Amino acid sequence: MTKETRVGIVGLGYVGLPLALRSLEKGFKTIGVDSDKTKINKIKQGQSPFLEEFIERRKKLLKKLPVFTDAKNLKKVDIIIICVPTPIDKSHYPNLKPLKNAVKSVINNLGKNQLIIIESTINPGVCEEVIKPMFIKEGLQEEKDYYLAHCPERIDPGNKKWNVSNINRVVGAISKEGLKRALEYYKTIIDGKIRPMKSIKAAESVKVVENSFRDVNIAFVNELAQSFDQMGIDVKDVIDGAATKPFAFMAHYPSRGVGGHCIPVDPYYLIEEAKRKGFDHLFLRAARKINNYMPFYTVKTLQDILNEIELPLKNTAIGILGLSYKANIDDLRESPAFKIVDELKKKQAKISTFDPYAKKESNVNSLEELLKNSEALILVTNHQEFLNKEDLFKKFNIKAIVDGVNCLDGEKIKSFGIKYHGIGKF
Repeated sequence: MTKETRVGIVGLGYVGLPLALRSLEKGFKTIGVDSDKTKINKIKQGQSPFLEEFIERRKKLLKKLPVFTDAKNLKKVDIIIICVPTPIDKSHYPNLKPLKNAVKSVINNLGKNQLIIIESTINPGVCEEVIKPMFIKEGLQEEKDYYLAHCPERIDPGNKKWNVSNINRVVGAISKEGLKRALEYYKTIIDGKIRPMKSIKAAESVKVVENSFRDVNIAFVNELAQSFDQMGIDVKDVIDGAATKPFAFMAHYPSRGVGGHCIPVDPYYLIEEAKRKGFDHLFLRAARKINNYMPFYTVKTLQDILNEIELPLKNTAIGILGLSYKANIDDLRESPAFKIVDELKKKQAKISTFDPYAKKESNVNSLEELLKNSEALILVTNHQEFLNKEDLFKKFNIKAIVDGVNCLDGEKIKSFGIKYHGIGKF
């Protein structure tokens, strides 16, 4: 591995573009390939297709990244890293079509002895049972014509501390030589620890286990929130109390539902693969069911507090604060906001939406316009622009607020005579 090593990144989204810039930053000759012409044109102009601080700090580097829509440019590189999305369909079944298409484009433009690394999240067995047979079908042999490895992506959009440059990673490969090469590359570009896995299947399992762990713990506190609502106990107060124990407890907090491309998606990859092998993940399915219900529970909570002031949900003006799935970013993937909006529409509420990071998807232009149009609010995303605005809620005569992420000053809001309820928080 030298600075003359050439790297090609396939898929320039939230995972691929930061990785490409990091590879370029560390001195590797790096190119990017993506089928989205609009995205490619933006990058050529030195603009990021999405908001991400890691990229914003490297705007000058962005202009130096050669990007293409044609995969033929991959022929001349030494390492190809595939970072395309692996979504689920409406039935929650893993959709590997984007990955298969990316692999096919790589095979059609394969160079000599290239190392192919899959960073896309996949279920255990995909590399050996799906991807490798695609190479075999074209008469290509592992270790002779190419090397196949897997390094599950780890990225947290908007995180100011942890990014592609310093998060620890794991790597697995089919062959020892493939593993050696992959480890050498990642150790060169990443400041964190790189752990070799015993098999490529074990590496594939790491990512789905990480996010299934989070999903289960979030589901637990979301269920507690619903239970404690019935008992009149502030669940956040209880969790903060439990967190004083210095061992054997990890605080997770309830909310209006989970979003992003990891937690709502990855557990299904494990659920469906295990089912295919004859095992039923009862625990994971239960967690998914609980977390999928939370947007509806959020609307139910609003309906309950409106009933207390004799306001029906039908025809009442409801303002939705935030559309992205987490604070201070523009990432809308799997955001619970859209389920909340759909449920409110079914109940014939009048809906205004505003997100300062997703103005094109909002139907009003400012927070003040939303407040002017609204009788009640649901805070979906804890953007900095929505915090410490309790006085503004009073000014615009808001009657009820559901705090979907338990971040507002509930006591202050209630002191204004506004009905307030968080998710398990009073």
